[in-house]
Amino acid sequence: MLKVLRAEPKSTFEYGPFKIRRMRPGKIVIDQEAKQGLEQESKQAAEKNDDAFGPLSVIDHANLLTGTLVSMHEHVNDEILSYVWQGSMVHEDSTGNRTPLSSKRIMMMNAGKSFWHEESTPIVAAEMLQIFIRPRQANLEGRVQFFDRPDGIKTKEWTLLAAPEGENAPLEIRQEVYVYDVKLEHKDLIEIPQQTGFAQFLYVMDGEISAENNVLYKGDAVSGDDPLPEIESTGNSTLLCFLVKLDAEAVKDGSISGL
Repeated sequence: MLKVLRAEPKSTFEYGPFKIRRMRPGKIVIDQEAKQGLEQESKQAAEKNDDAFGPLSVIDHANLLTGTLVSMHEHVNDEILSYVWQGSMVHEDSTGNRTPLSSKRIMMMNAGKSFWHEESTPIVAAEMLQIFIRPRQANLEGRVQFFDRPDGIKTKEWTLLAAPEGENAPLEIRQEVYVYDVKLEHKDLIEIPQQTGFAQFLYVMDGEISAENNVLYKGDAVSGDDPLPEIESTGNSTLLCFLVKLDAEAVKDGSISGL
């Protein structure tokens, strides 16, 4: 059975020129059990998973108007993938980096024991995800990585963006998590990445898709106890797929991922 997690308008909050809709990926398990009337199991899942999908803790879907400035602030023990889908955002950090991010340049901040950064949209607005993952160990070295892809998001071909250390991915995550993206056109069919021992979590960044008898819209997500079926794009769509080892050891005191 597929498990669907819908985008919830009530989880949206605004701070001046930017708006964030926060998704707690672990609710895809908890909500499904509640719908089936398994209240006790749902309560136990909430206590066990802390609303996280294994170490995948928070997905913030953000819209930043032109002129937004999120001033310099610190993260501790967060692995943060900054995925700009549309527009551009300027990243600045305590190591001296100042660089624009877009669909052609994405970033992974491995905050570790401390990492400071600032975000702004001085020229154009941006729509993006900030994905917070719990690291395997506390107080590792803070660092930042960038992945340049001049042609942007590939159509009908999954791109591996980030993976655990040693996997030769463009970006390293200090955790048992893989991240892929793809762009689909109307009526495209595609299989979902999978790997033994890892759960799939598929997020609709934009557009609309069909999975079995379920239609998913922008901001929705789907997972399942069995491998996800082939999906069809019922409009131009952008998707992210997370492969997550649900029982991976993880630190739960990150600035955001530990919430």
